[in-house]
Amino acid sequence: MTISLEREAQILRYYHAEHWRMGTIAAQLGIHRSVVARVIAQAGLPRAGVLRRASRIDPYLPFINHTLEQFPALTARRLYEMVRSRGYEGGPDHFRHLIALHRPRPRAEAYLRLTTLPGEQAQVDWAAFGHLEVRRARRTLVAFVMVLSWSREVFLRFYLDARMENFLRGHAAAFAAWGGCPRVLLYDNLKSAVLERHGEAIRFNPALLAFAGHHRFEPRPVAPFRGNEKGRVERAIRYIRTAFFAARRFTDLDDLNAQAAQWMAGEARARRHPEDSALCVGAAFAQEQPRLLPLPDTPFPTDERVAVSVGKTPYVRFDLNDYSVPHDQVRRTLTVLASPTQVRITDGAQVLAEHARSYGRGETLEAPAHVAALVAHKRAAAAARDTDVLTRAVPASRALLAAAAERGEPIGRVLRTLLGYLERYGAGELQAAVTEALDRGVPHPNAVHLALERRREHHRRPPPVDVALPAHVQARDVTVEPQRLDAYDELTEVRDDHAR
Repeated sequence: MTISLEREAQILRYYHAEHWRMGTIAAQLGIHRSVVARVIAQAGLPRAGVLRRASRIDPYLPFINHTLEQFPALTARRLYEMVRSRGYEGGPDHFRHLIALHRPRPRAEAYLRLTTLPGEQAQVDWAAFGHLEVRRARRTLVAFVMVLSWSREVFLRFYLDARMENFLRGHAAAFAAWGGCPRVLLYDNLKSAVLERHGEAIRFNPALLAFAGHHRFEPRPVAPFRGNEKGRVERAIRYIRTAFFAARRFTDLDDLNAQAAQWMAGEARARRHPEDSALCVGAAFAQEQPRLLPLPDTPFPTDERVAVSVGKTPYVRFDLNDYSVPHDQVRRTLTVLASPTQVRITDGAQVLAEHARSYGRGETLEAPAHVAALVAHKRAAAAARDTDVLTRAVPASRALLAAAAERGEPIGRVLRTLLGYLERYGAGELQAAVTEALDRGVPHPNAVHLALERRREHHRRPPPVDVALPAHVQARDVTVEPQRLDAYDELTEVRDDHAR
């Protein structure tokens, strides 16, 4: 059980100054007696008026103390196994209690107050703020926080994920709001900044290094387990939770960021500077801003870049939603370039489609031009298939279709009429009828039909009949199963029995 330093001082005062028993101290403070005994033992002071009895552990104390000096974090269970193999006969529970009395306490570490020059350093971190429901999608709500170490100026921007692109967008937005950037940016060992670290060997995220080179600042990670080195951003996050986010109402992400911008320009800058009571944060920032590095002329690209595959339907899937592309791009690999508000789908340098970005789930975003082009393509493909079927069976139909197109007649209707003749009369008869209509200079389906009928009457063939019945007739054509008549015979036999 871990207790505070104030409670430890209270235990020591009651025991050594007031001469309370350990059981009395434990009962009055609501803690276990073993905790009281451990605090008294670890304080290094003799127990007041208590004679220590001999214990089974006494012969092993030199070995235990020497082992704990070398390995202070060694567990009591492992130490018990080591001592038991050397002849200790006590139980594990009592041994664990005794080890707590003898384990050396870690020394309290003193920290230097870190001071920086104006414009020299800023501290950066992410902070989690729960989740946000966006049209059937549950998104993570995170805050990008950057604090200037000298003036304590705070920049706050909320995002729906902590991806690298949003990490860089937060930097760019902070630099734009401040009109410059500091010379050093201090990071915790988060993956957006440090991919791998072995002692002093650090492998930075390549995207962050490129961004830092573009803006000419130095990325610098804090030492492991040294959160005090970036305590200003940690305190700023606690301040944001209590002074801004607590009990705040907002409609969407844009509304939340708009309120954050007003809060930064108002309350956050009006607060008193923690190291100079004569200054507010806004006045300190006004002194620090001219010391910041100037921003480059061209912005650093922060769009998400993702390779996507187009299936047999002209849509690409990106961030839980589908976006349309031209129908001639199916079965290809394209590139999505996404900003916080826009999704562009490209093939190399060519932009194929642009859509407003959606943060929902399972939504389909279509460009009307893509849908219209696909419908027209499908219709043209169907007409091409019908033309191919007709011209293979009736080669003379090519000339008739060309003549119909010159007159401006609807080709689709002419095709359907000729395909109907092909089904009823056959390819040979239709070829002869089309040739006759062309020879007579009347390239029209009606002339073809007259020629077909003359040839049928000349050869005294019956008129053609459509094999397929109309739909309403087919619906009435049901199979009726005949009923068995055995039941009627049984009824007759029953009546004869009654008559007898």
